[in-house]
Amino acid sequence: MAGILAERFQNEDAARAHMERTFWPDGPVCPHCGIIGEAFRLEEQDGLPATEKRKAKKFKTHARKGVWKCSACREQFTVTIGTIFEDSKIPLHKWLLAIHLMCSSKKGMSAHQLWRNLWGVNPETGKVNGSYRTAWFMGHRIRWALGQEPIAEKLSGIVEIDETYVGGKRRYPQAHAVKPGQRAQDRLSPFADKAPVLTVLQRDGEVRSQYVERVTSKNLKPIIEGLINTETAHMITDSSTVLESVPMKHKHSQVNHNQKEYVRREDGVLITTNTVESYFATLKRGINGVYHHVSKNYLDQYLREFDYRHNIRKMDDDARATVALKKTRGRRLMLRDPKERAE
Repeated sequence: MAGILAERFQNEDAARAHMERTFWPDGPVCPHCGIIGEAFRLEEQDGLPATEKRKAKKFKTHARKGVWKCSACREQFTVTIGTIFEDSKIPLHKWLLAIHLMCSSKKGMSAHQLWRNLWGVNPETGKVNGSYRTAWFMGHRIRWALGQEPIAEKLSGIVEIDETYVGGKRRYPQAHAVKPGQRAQDRLSPFADKAPVLTVLQRDGEVRSQYVERVTSKNLKPIIEGLINTETAHMITDSSTVLESVPMKHKHSQVNHNQKEYVRREDGVLITTNTVESYFATLKRGINGVYHHVSKNYLDQYLREFDYRHNIRKMDDDARATVALKKTRGRRLMLRDPKERAE
């Protein structure tokens, strides 16, 4: 496999050079003062005698690989500062390969598969090298970087809105028989154990999904109003009573699924929710077939990944991975809060 991979996925120095070209097309940017192109690379200590290393450390003329020094503010920095790679002990080429694998997998990649692809199997023991927990956290760091926040522009044009429920079948079926002397138990809703997801999709545009604790008009109204341009949007929903009860200022059309109506044409506009239903199909195929189980605590993380993959679906795999790499700047996700670790 190593023979067919690009050099930046095999060598940490090549990975760092690729990141510097991607993040700094006009020259190194100092994260401390913001000056562009006024920094120089410090020499590396590798291969120096012990006496030279001590002298270099005293006068700060040498450093580890990838360290730059700003001529304006005299501060040192690397290309990973302010990214999800900062303070990570994982080699950079493994990070780049993980991003490429997650962006090129059409329905996602499980942490176990990421673990096997990044570290490989030890031929002597037959076990996977590295740590599954490391691969799991890498996946969540990358998903965190793929988010849309802050939203720069609201959705406009024809916007389809629908909700779905994520989760598997109930493990224990409800008993139909009623024992003598006991009252019949209340029947659970088919969605009682599932997680509701609201999705707002602009036709030929972007999609934004969000986990909601309960599907009520009170919960959905602020989300929808925060995502849609009230002046230019034409909202299309199904005949859901919840969405119908949400008071909106937008132009609103409905398609009646209860009457087996799935598409119609009005004034040259196709009234249907098939586009957002297609997105739900990909989402559920990924969760059921790849991840198998997703906790409600991390559902928004996975929604970020599927939203991102849909929004740049027309790009090839390399371009998709490059955009994802650029989105890692300014995003940090800690396994624990720093204050919590200190305690």
